[in-house]
Amino acid sequence: MLIIGVLASGKGSNLQAIIDNIASGKLNARIGCVISDNTDAFALERAKKAQIPAYHIPYKNTLMPECEIEYIECLKKHNVELVCLAGFMRIIKPTLLNAFKNRIINIHPALLPAFPGLHAQKQAYDYGVKVTGATVHFVDEGMDTGRIILQRTVEVKKDDTEETLSERILGVEHQIYSEAIKLFADKQIK
Repeated sequence: MLIIGVLASGKGSNLQAIIDNIASGKLNARIGCVISDNTDAFALERAKKAQIPAYHIPYKNTLMPECEIEYIECLKKHNVELVCLAGFMRIIKPTLLNAFKNRIINIHPALLPAFPGLHAQKQAYDYGVKVTGATVHFVDEGMDTGRIILQRTVEVKKDDTEETLSERILGVEHQIYSEAIKLFADKQIK
């Protein structure tokens, strides 16, 4: 059974989707731990409710190498094989990337390589695209530049607002993140 570690900074709705998919048997994995850089992240509460070890590891202005070492130690303590970023709002640095080489994935609310970085839904909405979506990708040194694992489209409707579009994209994220984790667990991707 694949052991994953989840890094989150906020509400943790993608974390909850993973927890739910594991509980329902759709995903044969176990969450070893959840780590947040934000002491107030609701993701930590979700983890505790699901009886998953939850940790707050603070940062200063960026995720510094010293801080990454704490993340690595925690992830290794829980035998994590795959690190999943779920709304983790930090750029991963080489220390963590090298410790989990090709074993860190992220979910992004756009069809990469279009609209990387923050506020991707707003970027897509403002640009006027007719189709956007969500992407699961490997994490590398860049911002949302890693190899794409899985994508799914979301149509932009005429009556959409940024909020309604974001909500529909989030629903797709909740589906494809677990699908990508399953592909990794089944050794369908490397």
